[in-house]
Amino acid sequence: MTRVLVSAGEPSGDAHAGAVVRELRRLAPDTAVDAVGGDALRSAGARLIEHSDALSAFGTAEAVGSLPRHLHLLRRLDRALARGSYDVAVLVDYPGFHLRVARRAAVHSVPVLYYVAPQLWAWGAWRTRQLRSSVRHVALILPFEESFFRAHSVPCSFVGHPLLDRPAPPQRDEARRRIGVTGDVPVLAVLPGSRPAERRRHWEVFATAAERLWRERPELRVVVAGRPSDLPGDPSRFLWCNDAPAALAAADAALCKSGTSTLEAALAGTPMVVAYRVHPVTWAAARRLVSVPHVSLVNLIAGSRVVPELLQADATPDRLVRALLPLLDRGGPEAAAQRVAFQAVVAQLGRPGAARRVAELTRSLAA
Repeated sequence: MTRVLVSAGEPSGDAHAGAVVRELRRLAPDTAVDAVGGDALRSAGARLIEHSDALSAFGTAEAVGSLPRHLHLLRRLDRALARGSYDVAVLVDYPGFHLRVARRAAVHSVPVLYYVAPQLWAWGAWRTRQLRSSVRHVALILPFEESFFRAHSVPCSFVGHPLLDRPAPPQRDEARRRIGVTGDVPVLAVLPGSRPAERRRHWEVFATAAERLWRERPELRVVVAGRPSDLPGDPSRFLWCNDAPAALAAADAALCKSGTSTLEAALAGTPMVVAYRVHPVTWAAARRLVSVPHVSLVNLIAGSRVVPELLQADATPDRLVRALLPLLDRGGPEAAAQRVAFQAVVAQLGRPGAARRVAELTRSLAA
């Protein structure tokens, strides 16, 4: 029996990790999996030893409040690794915590597979030394990462993007019917983020932008990817869909926070504006450290400014409205240009089967 530790610190990582655990159990039904994660890992058959809801944080300043929980969990995992409880550890994204777990695993001679690489190509390239010394293999999901990590002598392979393994979203008409949109009216999808801290930082400016768009286009319908209970204010102004791909399938344009949601929009062929806001301390640190020209994954993969990016102080309601209005015209040149560029971006995401490849890598490291 193979004993596996899987750790995912936030919702997107939980979804990716859950898919890997399902593939592991298909390959070897007697695989025993302990996990730090959420509902996706639990439903895949993992035994949760810590729910990731207690850990979720993003940015430099935001992580300070959750530090005691992280340290307590790190000590628990260190003791389990020291006892020889696991044959292999699979760590998914969440580098601030997982690089520390990887270091402890290396001390106790437990091989580590890192899935969804830390974005060291954006900042902190010097940390590749730590990755190289504590991780046996890195499973990459972005096409441009392989050359970077190989140049820094980090064992790695591109496994494809896990979004390609998800079920296809409904067609536009069906998605609109499910959400409650009738008639040929413009629809804007709003994706403020999956983590509570992200939603708090984005929601006020996103909601204000939507209200100003209504003044310009009174027939506009706005669907929010999330649940009304997750966000403040009057929920009756908006449509709600707790399924981001379906919300994007129904939409003519999208307002997305930077992250995986930008690739979801590209897969749906939905033109978008990308915005991101963080704590001022986090932003100040990022401005000194980040070395890439773009923030959104779509622009990074394309290698050019395919979609508008409005960051921090630039992410104002008025600027968001000006960027979104032309995209609501499905036949307009701005929307058409984005859709053409998305085809090239999606073509670079690899082939379906990322979770299966990661499961196979996990078994090979545990052997």
